[in-house]
Amino acid sequence: MIRAIVTDIEGTTSDIRFVHEVLFPYARTHLAEFVQREQQQPAVAEALNRVREEIAQPQADVQTLIAALFGFMDEDKKSTGLKALQGMIWRDGYLSGRFTGHLYADVLPALQAWRAQGIALYVYSSGSVAAQKLLFGYSDEGDITALFSGYFDTHVGAKRDVASYQNIARQIDLPAEQLLFLSDIHQELDAAAAAGWQTIQLIRGEADSSSQHRQVASFDQITAELT
Repeated sequence: MIRAIVTDIEGTTSDIRFVHEVLFPYARTHLAEFVQREQQQPAVAEALNRVREEIAQPQADVQTLIAALFGFMDEDKKSTGLKALQGMIWRDGYLSGRFTGHLYADVLPALQAWRAQGIALYVYSSGSVAAQKLLFGYSDEGDITALFSGYFDTHVGAKRDVASYQNIARQIDLPAEQLLFLSDIHQELDAAAAAGWQTIQLIRGEADSSSQHRQVASFDQITAELT
């Protein structure tokens, strides 16, 4: 029996185009100015120190860090420092009403139904926890953060690493076989399955012929898996 569901965001609850066509360009446009202006703020300074660690340059100045961050974005590198800074920049966009967090229409009814059944809900995304909370806090459907019991990002490990799902299971404090992971990426689901989790792949387009996981087209097709 499934007692907790952990969901990915990009391509799963939310259209990947929202991330790549709205969030990423907004962060790129505002990154340099934001870092230069806010570099002394503790959270920003911490993120920049993380970038220094990632590029193995502990004395790197701000201009070097900004160049590295643009490089990370060009490579689509899953940098914890970059993700933290992007989340801070996106916060301004959400608060100013420039955009709201996209949700597929089938997501909220399913989340509400699962919570009503007593199933705990969590999020695991490569985006920072702060960015996750912003997307769901300023979503197309309003603030839905109360539905979630917790959030995980790359601080627990990379999404294609088995150890990441073992870490999450320990933090949730449930047996792996009682956990269900939802994602659109079969390599992430492979790692979760190797850790003993149940898995379902959300496919919003063509089927994934390389996947060994059950594929569904929307959240409302998942109900039968929860008993």
